[in-house]
Amino acid sequence: MFELRRLRLLHEFALRGTVAEVAQSLSYSPSTVSQQLALLEREAGVALLEPDGRRIRLTPEGRVLAEHAARALELDEQARQALAHAPAEPVRISAMPTAAETIVPAALTALAAAHPLLRVEMTEAPPEEGLFELTARRFDLVIAEQYPGHTRERRDGTEHDLIGEDPIRLILPPGESTVPLTDLRDRPWVMEPVGSAARQWAVQQCRAAGFEPDVRFEAADLTAHVRLIEAGLAVGMLPDLIWGDALAPVVLTELPGSPVREIFTAVRTAARSSEGIGLVRDALAEAFAQHRRPLR
Repeated sequence: MFELRRLRLLHEFALRGTVAEVAQSLSYSPSTVSQQLALLEREAGVALLEPDGRRIRLTPEGRVLAEHAARALELDEQARQALAHAPAEPVRISAMPTAAETIVPAALTALAAAHPLLRVEMTEAPPEEGLFELTARRFDLVIAEQYPGHTRERRDGTEHDLIGEDPIRLILPPGESTVPLTDLRDRPWVMEPVGSAARQWAVQQCRAAGFEPDVRFEAADLTAHVRLIEAGLAVGMLPDLIWGDALAPVVLTELPGSPVREIFTAVRTAARSSEGIGLVRDALAEAFAQHRRPLR
């Protein structure tokens, strides 16, 4: 019989690829991880890891057992949910920055009033990280987004639920007149870092308008985008959720086709029946609906 804790380590190794990353993720020492994987090899009676240059990798048998480990962890989670009569365990959520700053506080306030015994723990993280860590069981629920034409990967054993659409608009400095995107070919731009879905999408909008944007400023923090545009140093594209309940201090203009990004939550299929996760998901959806507002 395999010990579930060791199967969890093998599952993590299959996801992360190095002992060091597994150790960091689970707050173990690398030596402890190596020792436990060695014990798992003895239990299995076959080699699960093999040298790969200066690193190690899973053997074919290791990959097979890692797949079974993922299913064993799902069954363990399903069993725990079936036996739970109340949301006793914390719900760990990962929230993208715009959600962490707007809808999460509103959702947590509502949950604290209606379900004071429910403990919710939040980490602000980009969607790419949150969705990966959901599979690795660091988080129970992820709030993420996907831009038009850039659908997020759907990992095995996870499910996505749309909670709403967030309009994306062209943002100009205060006092400027609204102009079409085609008139901004010679302006400096602020965008998210290269490789992000938001950056790829924004660049494609400019190219569709017939020009390559002069991306002079890069920032993952959208508040920095607002400050640069407010100071008259750049133009950009931002989703409505960034404003929360505040008036936008800049000029908001419609983009061609009035695009929206989809805001969704993701959970592991095995945990979908969790009462606590369901309460958090519903609170987030309600908070998002309350934050929808007309263009100002």
